[in-house]
Amino acid sequence: MVKNLPLKKLSHAGLTIEGYSRAAVQTYWRIPELKLGFDLGAQPWDFMGTPNWFISHTHMDHIAALPVYLARRRMMKMEPPTIYLPGLAIGPLNDMLNAFTRLDRGKLPCKFVAVQPGDEIELNREYVVQVGKSEHTVPALSFLVWHRKNKLKEQFQGIDGQTIRDLRQDGIEVSAEQRVPILGYTGDTTVAGLDNMPELYQAKILITEMTFVAANHSKEKIKKNGHMHLSDFIERQDRFENEVVIAAHFSTRYSDSFIRRTVEKALPGLFDGRLHLWL
Repeated sequence: MVKNLPLKKLSHAGLTIEGYSRAAVQTYWRIPELKLGFDLGAQPWDFMGTPNWFISHTHMDHIAALPVYLARRRMMKMEPPTIYLPGLAIGPLNDMLNAFTRLDRGKLPCKFVAVQPGDEIELNREYVVQVGKSEHTVPALSFLVWHRKNKLKEQFQGIDGQTIRDLRQDGIEVSAEQRVPILGYTGDTTVAGLDNMPELYQAKILITEMTFVAANHSKEKIKKNGHMHLSDFIERQDRFENEVVIAAHFSTRYSDSFIRRTVEKALPGLFDGRLHLWL
């Protein structure tokens, strides 16, 4: 395996979260079991096989590796991937890819799909991705993956299989879709990115940002620049029902030891061990 970028890994509830994020440096996440990734600030070599990417916004540390990713897939004779992203970004990104095509003398095929808050994307029969609204300095999106399955309605439970089949043949809906939020991703955002989609607080796994942690940083300036502060987590700590919360995208102004020391002091126990600092 080619190892050329920092990469951390965490497994929970049958999903593997791989990636790395540091503010103004690079952000990239992959969940191999779902065949999807979030943001393309860099592209570890083995992420190349992931065919679906959801782009939260188009700041360089979240999108810069798009041409590299496409060129690698072309070189390895893989099918063009699908990139879901804010619609306003598609025109400029096509211009960028056309420029790289002229420089590289090789095509960079992909399928761009414009999405907006409220949209739902079916990955397959089991999983659907809901798009939410984040709050940043450029158009920004959050994403929530739901696991869905059909379950017999309560009034039909305990009835034998033949009767159920007969009811279905008579056009009676005997089952209903049930959804469980399993994975949320906010990208860069103020805390409104969480509050705009309350189900993010209920996802089994939440990947989010905690760019600033120092007490002396202006909360108003942080909000104006579209980010979160440790204080946002403190104020909402009772809302996080997630089994795992991954906090990342920390400012490069801080050392890892300062981040850990500051957060652990402010949130003793780190949400009973559920809060993971991606350092």
